[in-house]
Parts: sequence; C-alpha cells; structure tokens
Amino acid sequence: MSKEKLSARQWARLDAELRRGPPAWGYTEDQCWTPGRVKTLIGRLFHIGNTIECVGKLLYRHGWSVQVPARPALERDEEAIAVWKDEVWPAVKAPRRTWAPTSASKTRQARG
Repeated sequence: MSKEKLSARQWARLDAELRRGPPAWGYTEDQCWTPGRVKTLIGRLFHIGNTIECVGKLLYRHGWSVQVPARPALERDEEAIAVWKDEVWPAVKAPRRTWAPTSASKTRQARG
C-alpha cells in the first residue's frame, strides 16, 4: 500500500468539502464526484499532486465508493436512444474483421 500524501487534518477538510457536494465547487452539470474532480480539488485545497489512480485508492481507503446515479436522468429519452442504436450505431460501428489470407509482402499490388 502506498504512503498517503494527506495528513489526518487534510483528510478531514477534504472529507468535509466532498460532503458539500460538487456544486459547491462549480460542478453543476451533475451531482457526482469523479476521481478527476477530487484530484483537482486536492490540488486546489492543498497544492498536492496526485494521480487519478492514487485518488481512487485514497477515497476507497476512507470509505468513499464509486458514485452511480440513483435514478436515470430526467432528460433521458428512451425512444431517441433506441433509434440511435438501431440506425446510427450500425453505420458508425466498424465491421468485424474476418480471417483472410494476407500477403507477406510490404509492397502494394500493382494496379492493372
């Protein structure tokens, strides 16, 4: 286990700020703390650099878990999603490669 960069006092402050929620720090588009946002918050509060992986471990060590919305977004349009999956995705998705013999030569075939 890696050595924690935050002291007990710093963790207490970070925990209090996390409990205030993302909107208190300007993240108004959703109500979730992501490891990237927490990394930025730690940098702003304590001027300490961390990797996203380190932040994830730190949060887990202190009892925070990955946040998943309790309910789907109100703006979610199931009909539009179904249309996109049926019509747009097949056009965007790359076709599956099938096995075919290839040439060992690194040159292109001559056009004839």
